[in-house]
Amino acid sequence: MESTSFPQPVVIAVAPNGGRRIKADHPAIPLTPQELANTAAECLDAGAAMIHAHVRKPDGTHLLDADAYRDAIASIRGAVGDRMVIQMTSEALGIYTPAEQRSVVRDVKPEAVSLALRELVPDEGEEAAFADLLAWLKREGAAPQIILYAPDEAVRLDAMWRRGLVPFDRIPVLYVLGRYTVGQTSTPADLLPFLAPEMPRFAHWSVCAFGRHETACVTAGALLGGHARVGFENNLFRPDGTLADKNADLVASVAETVRGCGLTVADADALRRFSAG
Repeated sequence: MESTSFPQPVVIAVAPNGGRRIKADHPAIPLTPQELANTAAECLDAGAAMIHAHVRKPDGTHLLDADAYRDAIASIRGAVGDRMVIQMTSEALGIYTPAEQRSVVRDVKPEAVSLALRELVPDEGEEAAFADLLAWLKREGAAPQIILYAPDEAVRLDAMWRRGLVPFDRIPVLYVLGRYTVGQTSTPADLLPFLAPEMPRFAHWSVCAFGRHETACVTAGALLGGHARVGFENNLFRPDGTLADKNADLVASVAETVRGCGLTVADADALRRFSAG
């Protein structure tokens, strides 16, 4: 898995809601299909090429459901057309089994999907089913992104690739800097263990972070050849510590910062070209 050359256009993905936060956390957290569509349009204008969307039950709690995803995707597509990649999540949040996660992905047939390695492959017994899902995604032309919460998971994914269980030569990954805990604040240094000399290199890697240093963290990643995911799923604050009004504020902050560093911001077509390559 060879790293791509630098510099390259930076993909900014927005994760506007996640599976945990509700309106009490911030009134602009989008929970309904229409709210997701409105947020997508705002974030597209601010520089986002992809939206990472969760759907919710009527009471606001986390949901994996094919019909709910089809409704959300249709609403988002109606607002932004094909100018954004729409990525669904398969996140279990401690509620769904690996089999249930795989099933909803197959039912939705998304353009893109995030897959947490630790959830879908908690042990070796799930490896074959995970490999089958990846092979199906490749046949369907869907783009997976593997979520990695710790460097040892990156090592494990690389070993699975070397054993032929990952049928993508350039499998996209997301490095998560920190955990979903109260008061979690990531720093750029949290990225270093993922990029240590002995670590595997992935051709398309992104960074997400928690708290007010989100822009600093993802910009550090971009300067080292990576991409960015920002949004209310992990962070509600601008770099100066003030509460953001909406997700688009966080997207705009990253777009402005990376451009100020001499980088360019990718659009959805650039992201799709990588996924098809």
